[in-house]
Amino acid sequence: MQALTKMTWVELKLKLREPVGTFFTLVFPLLLLFLFGSIYGNEPTAFLGGRGNVDNSVPGYIAMIIGTTGMIGLPIALSVYREQGILRRFRAAPITPGLVLGSQVAVNLIVSLVGMAFLILVGVFVYDLVLPAAPFSTFLAVIMSGFSFLSVGFVLASLLPTATSAQAVGMALFFPMMFLSGAGLPQQILPEKLVAFSQYLPLTYVVNLLQGLWYGDGWNWTAVLVLAGMTVAATAVSVRYFRWE
Repeated sequence: MQALTKMTWVELKLKLREPVGTFFTLVFPLLLLFLFGSIYGNEPTAFLGGRGNVDNSVPGYIAMIIGTTGMIGLPIALSVYREQGILRRFRAAPITPGLVLGSQVAVNLIVSLVGMAFLILVGVFVYDLVLPAAPFSTFLAVIMSGFSFLSVGFVLASLLPTATSAQAVGMALFFPMMFLSGAGLPQQILPEKLVAFSQYLPLTYVVNLLQGLWYGDGWNWTAVLVLAGMTVAATAVSVRYFRWE
């Protein structure tokens, strides 16, 4: 446990020096919050089901943080380590694979939770954000969704050899999901065909799960099953194909 704590602390300091993942986790959601909050405010509107724009958007922004961490931050970090031979040296040192991978999971979850905390605090104090109706269940859903997308991140890190390819593929997969799933823009403004297509995107189920718990509608069990299945499948693929060098 002490070794994991030390490894996580070192990885956390390195993570905060990585500009792409840090920007999209800690800064970009706040920029969207201020941008759309300044335009639309947070007055309830029938178009958004009686909710304000900020109340409607924040659960989606939290899903965006989860997706960014899993599909951009983690794959880039591990690909850089492989490309620079760091993973090979880890493997030769008295450091277990579980320690290396566990510290990556811990660091990315910590940074994600910090980004979410900033987002919620700003939402509350600037736009009078309504907090989750079921805070503990919402937190559990965040952790579950985080593990699900981190498992996808391990798949990308397993299959893509370089940091450049990991960044390119991660962004190519993530940004369409962000705009179509309701994480970046409300699905109410999308055409019906795009909303129907979004049901094939994993991030949509994170948004649906978080919104349901945030608004007091309870657990979306379809989303839970999809995310759990994705976690199991992605973990199996990454175990099979992960390379240290």
